[in-house]
Amino acid sequence: MNKSVGYMLVLSGLSDLPSLQLPLFLVFLLVYLMTLSGNLLIVLLICTDSHLQTPMYFFLGTLACLDMSNSSVTTPRILFDLYTQTRLISVECCIAQIYFFLFFISSEIVLLAVMSYDRYVAICLPLHYKQIMHQRNCVLFLSGLLVFGIVYSLVHTLFLLNLTFCRSKPLQSFFCDIPHLLQVSCSETFINEFLLFFCGILFGGGILVLTFYPYIIILNTIMKSPSKTMRSKAFSTCSSHLTVVFIFYGTAFCNYLDPNAKDSRAASVFYAVLTPLLNPIIYSLRNQDLKTSLKSSSGFYATYVPKLSSHHFMGSFFI
Repeated sequence: MNKSVGYMLVLSGLSDLPSLQLPLFLVFLLVYLMTLSGNLLIVLLICTDSHLQTPMYFFLGTLACLDMSNSSVTTPRILFDLYTQTRLISVECCIAQIYFFLFFISSEIVLLAVMSYDRYVAICLPLHYKQIMHQRNCVLFLSGLLVFGIVYSLVHTLFLLNLTFCRSKPLQSFFCDIPHLLQVSCSETFINEFLLFFCGILFGGGILVLTFYPYIIILNTIMKSPSKTMRSKAFSTCSSHLTVVFIFYGTAFCNYLDPNAKDSRAASVFYAVLTPLLNPIIYSLRNQDLKTSLKSSSGFYATYVPKLSSHHFMGSFFI
């Protein structure tokens, strides 16, 4: 008989002090609302401003959607536990949370690599940009990263379903994640640990190389450019993307290299909650096109947004 059927797991939460529950609830609620509003604002700007309807901003809008979805997987659960102070979650719900968390995270990893390739083509092969980053190719890139996310998360989830859980030890985290879930399983977890390590090295390391390698060529091209305006604009768009990549991978490594470390909970907060909030801020502060669009959009939304249709949303890109 599978001992994990109907079994309830206990999350350790963010703090055991009752006096901190309400302040933490308000802080995380504010962070969640800011994350949703910031990323949604970027999506709306890209959809309504014709100057932003290019492949680069199409991928940036996709990143914003992934950030909103990723934050919605973890933060509402944190808010629920802080409000009710129960911290109980069933095995089924825990594995479901892991599936969606892995899906959005793995999709974002591939998306960051695609965005690097987009910048490489735009800066190093500008005459061929429209041919290479055509609408069909961009849709193929998007479909590919979503398929990768589905397969990657599904593989891990299927192996988690074979585990049993019969310990009362709480998960040393405020949301369900593979390393912490394996620690409270009473089954043999060697395959799961090997799969986590193997996929991390093969896919995580491989995609990381694909993300940074184009910037070696990009940097060489930028330094050879005689135009200061081009160099400034190229550095602006590339620095925004690189900042997001460094934050994403830096917090991910801190979260997964040693999940038992004392600071792993802080790394998890940054990795799962704060990173989706920082991405729109980074792009908004460093991207002149977004700042210009934001300044000129105050009166535009009142007349245009109510008329926005799903057909226009998909067809307005790549003009």
